[in-house]
Amino acid sequence: MRVIAGKAKRIPLRTIEGLDTRPTTDRIKETLFNMISEYLADSTFLDLFSGSGAIGIEALSRGAASAVFVEQNKKAVACIRENLKATRLEADAEILGIEVIAALKQLEGKKIFDYIFMDPPYGQLWEKKVLEYLSESNLLSQDGLIIVEASLQTDLSYASELGFTVIKEKVYKTNKHVFLEREDNEV
Repeated sequence: MRVIAGKAKRIPLRTIEGLDTRPTTDRIKETLFNMISEYLADSTFLDLFSGSGAIGIEALSRGAASAVFVEQNKKAVACIRENLKATRLEADAEILGIEVIAALKQLEGKKIFDYIFMDPPYGQLWEKKVLEYLSESNLLSQDGLIIVEASLQTDLSYASELGFTVIKEKVYKTNKHVFLEREDNEV
């Protein structure tokens, strides 16, 4: 696994051993960033369930102004720190080594994000818990985008009940990216 493009291009990234995380493959990461790269410059990026930090690091490498990484696994937090140091992107990064909803509450009123990316554990409805929180939150900018990496079976049909519109879905062999925005684009 490596940084695909930008100022840290080709720098290899560490991952943690075991089945606790599922690193996004380079091919899927490249496809994702090709879809959003036009608007990434100077944006603020929130990487939930960060794992190795590869998604947030890619955002920083491609020009995001700042990124916040949220990951409660201590080994993964150490991995994110190492990867940020290796890519020399730590100055624009913040790591919260706590549970996701607690992190969102901690960030409330302090930060606003243009992109909120999440790759939660599959089959545990974390994406729904986060979307429920975000539906009442000011963390997403008015024109902000939420990106959920999910299993092919994940159903987000409830999103409109929470005030979000699915604007795009990119399906891969084993998973998908679902792109959501606020229905009214107002907070």
